[in-house]
Amino acid sequence: MPIESRTIGPATLYLGDALEILTDLAPGSVGDVLTDPPYSSGGNVRDKAMATSAKYLNYDRRGAFPEFLGDTRDQRSFLAWSTLWMLRARVLVRPGGLLVTFSDWRQLPVTTDAVQCAGWIWRGIVPWDKTEGSRPHRGRYRVQAEYAVWGSNGSRALAGPVAPGVFRAPVPRVKHHIAGKPVEVMAGLLAVMEGPILDPFMGSGTVGVACVARGLPYVGIELDPAYFEVACRRLEEAVNGASRGAHGGD
Repeated sequence: MPIESRTIGPATLYLGDALEILTDLAPGSVGDVLTDPPYSSGGNVRDKAMATSAKYLNYDRRGAFPEFLGDTRDQRSFLAWSTLWMLRARVLVRPGGLLVTFSDWRQLPVTTDAVQCAGWIWRGIVPWDKTEGSRPHRGRYRVQAEYAVWGSNGSRALAGPVAPGVFRAPVPRVKHHIAGKPVEVMAGLLAVMEGPILDPFMGSGTVGVACVARGLPYVGIELDPAYFEVACRRLEEAVNGASRGAHGGD
């Protein structure tokens, strides 16, 4: 059971382990899934047990954000864990609904395997081009992209709007999470989705903020109490901002 849950406008936020909470939600109650799980990346060049700030931040930025959980799995356990949460999420999604989950290049093959192991139909990959502002490595190609792997819960009709197949946006200058992504990328991915949107790895709530902007109900789950509070604050700000905008700024 979740340690805590909060309702903020059209968003419901749970504090707890996604594998436990997903089993408590009603089957068929979710429209689509959009999430950014911990990648457990860097095993070929870094010790997976290192702090996430040491793995993903420059030295001068360490300590700027809380560490995040669940980033120490090797590739076999990452496949097993990903299959478990994707399978439980699929039970909640209506027929034809989408799963969109982020990965970097190291975990891209195993993420596409997990999508299929969990019974989703793998449909493709949407690159996020982080622009030339991403960290350079001399003598090598710039590591400039991450990837949204997507699939559907069974067949999906060829109907509705069309979303871009590539998103180009820099890493946010103001971040709320070590691995934070742009709200505009999440909002773009939501263009072909219907609510409620399930986000089992909420982090700082970026998907939820994008859902508020799109007018979509949101269900977020976060294991870490510090990031849960960050997400709640950001959702409250987003909902209050949307309400002021609807009333002409009064």
